[in-house]
Amino acid sequence: MRGVPRWVAVLAVLAIATVVCAFTVRHALAPATFVLQLSPGAVPADGFTSAELRISPSNGRPPHGLQVTVEDPHRAAVESVTVEGDTATASLRAGVLPGQTNVRIAAPGFAVREITLSTTPDASDTIGDGTPDFLRLHDPADRMTFRRWFTFLAEAQYFRGRALPAEIDDCAGLLRFAYREALGPHDTAWAREMALPAPASASDIQQYQYPYTPLAAALFRVRGGSFRASDLRDGAFAQFADVETLWRHNTHFVGRDLYRAQPGDLLFFRQDGQRMPFHAMIFLGRGQIEPGNEQYVVYHTGPSGRSPGEIRRVSLAQLLNYPDARWRPISANPGFLGVYRWNILRGAD
Repeated sequence: MRGVPRWVAVLAVLAIATVVCAFTVRHALAPATFVLQLSPGAVPADGFTSAELRISPSNGRPPHGLQVTVEDPHRAAVESVTVEGDTATASLRAGVLPGQTNVRIAAPGFAVREITLSTTPDASDTIGDGTPDFLRLHDPADRMTFRRWFTFLAEAQYFRGRALPAEIDDCAGLLRFAYREALGPHDTAWAREMALPAPASASDIQQYQYPYTPLAAALFRVRGGSFRASDLRDGAFAQFADVETLWRHNTHFVGRDLYRAQPGDLLFFRQDGQRMPFHAMIFLGRGQIEPGNEQYVVYHTGPSGRSPGEIRRVSLAQLLNYPDARWRPISANPGFLGVYRWNILRGAD
């Protein structure tokens, strides 16, 4: 470049070097990114199928402080996150609500990334009893949690005396109330509203929480047949079910030996010739509100004449020797239908 002063050429070289240096520094200081691999990208909304998310840093640096969160916890949940070397793997369990949810991946020094997991409708009913598999509690911990909440809430109503929710006006009302509330979230505001006589010791069910399922508030099956996708919208499920419907379509037979009962199981009776022939009791096992070794059942007597009835808690010893033999839960009693268990517990217990 004849005629260009030497100092101009030096300045040009310095300018180029400065730009290159600034780019290098900026690139070095910029947060690294994650390379994400989700397999599979879609899973059935059945409450137990999992997808695997592989997380690899672009700079090969271990992702310390890694956080993986799901936008909609009713569509998916993070089961576990493991880190080996510079790679992490997250297990994502499907919820029971079909749809899409974003999974957020963050760690100090890394740019935040998101990836979408899809859950597809699931209409399977592997047992064929009319209860969809997405309602069945697959995790033993969830099944135990349901039993504890169901029995605790039923027993708690006994200690409330006549200050009961309006819904509880017979034995079926007590079953529906305790069942529904056992499946829901249990926070401080809820506990205050419930006027619980003692604090509960159970956590919440993880698979789903009422009413966040494809059935919404319609928890109870009200007609026979295996579950089909059309049942979600054609009236096969409802919020209300009488005691006969609960017996026929929402529970299954365990046996006529009382000692096969587990806490949360139901004792059904049929006394023909009465206005309300079907009756149910809840087997509590040992009480949670007044600790002791005695085992109990709890039930609502139902209305009689002008009396609205009441909730009673009776020990097994008292029940087995009840003055009216029609209500004794023994195989020799033709009015005792047997021990039954909720269908959402079926297939594992």
